[in-house]
Amino acid sequence: MKYISTRNSKETFEFKEVFIKGLADDGGLFIPQSLNKYSDTDINSFRELEYNELAKKIISTFIGDFMNENDLSKIIDKSYSVFRKKNVVNLIEVGDRSVLELFHGPTLAFKDVAMQLLGNFYEYYLNNENQKINIVVATSGDTGAAAIDAIKGKKNINIFVLHPHNRVSSVQRKLMTTGKEQNVFNIAINGNFDDCQNLVKSMFADKSFSNEIKMSGVNSINWARIIAQSVYYFYSYFLAKKKDEPVNFSVPTGNFGDVYAGYLAKKMGLPINKLIVATNQNDILHRAISKGSYEVEKVAETISPSMDIQIASNFERLIYDLNNGDDMQTINVMNDIKEKGKYIIDQQRLDRINSDFLSSKMNEDEVLKTIKEVYEKFDLVLDPHSAIGYGAFDKVNISGNNIVLATAHPCKFPDAIKNAINLKAELPKELMYILSEKENYDIIDNNVDKVKQHIKERI
Repeated sequence: MKYISTRNSKETFEFKEVFIKGLADDGGLFIPQSLNKYSDTDINSFRELEYNELAKKIISTFIGDFMNENDLSKIIDKSYSVFRKKNVVNLIEVGDRSVLELFHGPTLAFKDVAMQLLGNFYEYYLNNENQKINIVVATSGDTGAAAIDAIKGKKNINIFVLHPHNRVSSVQRKLMTTGKEQNVFNIAINGNFDDCQNLVKSMFADKSFSNEIKMSGVNSINWARIIAQSVYYFYSYFLAKKKDEPVNFSVPTGNFGDVYAGYLAKKMGLPINKLIVATNQNDILHRAISKGSYEVEKVAETISPSMDIQIASNFERLIYDLNNGDDMQTINVMNDIKEKGKYIIDQQRLDRINSDFLSSKMNEDEVLKTIKEVYEKFDLVLDPHSAIGYGAFDKVNISGNNIVLATAHPCKFPDAIKNAINLKAELPKELMYILSEKENYDIIDNNVDKVKQHIKERI
């Protein structure tokens, strides 16, 4: 399989380049040049596979000669051996819908599903190529912890994680900052997540700097994360209670990465009816999908901080599709967003979006109310992000085979859970130690030169 950039459809890349670069040199995002669609027979042949075997089938179609089948099999088995569930994820019935628990990995969030795989991909690549790299990643809370757990202690690789100072939960922060590994560096930025993300983008765009430090990235724009996440859409479809009926997925998302993985699964032939983009008050994606107005506003701090985002990086991949693969039109749209802070989607394109996507928005009171109602009715505690996904089905009022993606363990957001149901959400026993461990992180201003200097001094 060959890859192209959303901003240059003429130059092609192998998976290895796509994985290591993360972001194309022209600022675009990598996508397949063409995509093979599974037949109904193919999809039915996957039905009885365990999670690891399904992952091997799907991921192998995307990686070309990056590694052979035997090595891929070993890496997938190694990556998912650290999960608390044999089949990585867990689907439970909750009233008239199902909840897909994606938080059974080492850092209690869906990010582990892709990140554990990426960490082992990096190790494989660096051992074979005899190279060293520095990963620089922005996090709104969960990505950083998942990336650190996947990279910590590995040879030939450092990881620098930028998180917004005082804008992640204490548990999210401690999952990042209590490790003692020498290749892990935490940076708290005086700003919000979009500031962190823009700093990382600026460093990638500075070719002199990024080449000098051999910079790589694991944010949700990395195509390897998208393909890894697409697997659980297939797997949950096979577990769904109404067999052989198309499914609707509700996905709590701020950066459009996780829901784009579902869109990829649909393009590959999985019978998905609608993908619901479930947002909090930072509702740029809801406004884009429901009204055609993708307009950047000020970020609001909420009890679902992983979605406190106004610039949805992965949305560019959908924009490319809406422009029928016209890279110049895509560049123009992205320039408008950068310069004017908005993109008005015409009715024809909006109709195309709505053939695949619906959306919803929940305010803080609605999130707390949903957590309370689900707990009282079903004795199930949802974290704020998952509650937004759960409540989205009530907002859009769609019936059928409905699956909610539960993206994080409730213990990561103890204040919200306490506020909603007056209950202490306990950490799993194996992670209780982080509450008393010393934290290690540096606080830096929202200044790209200061961050660059900080990184250079540590490599």
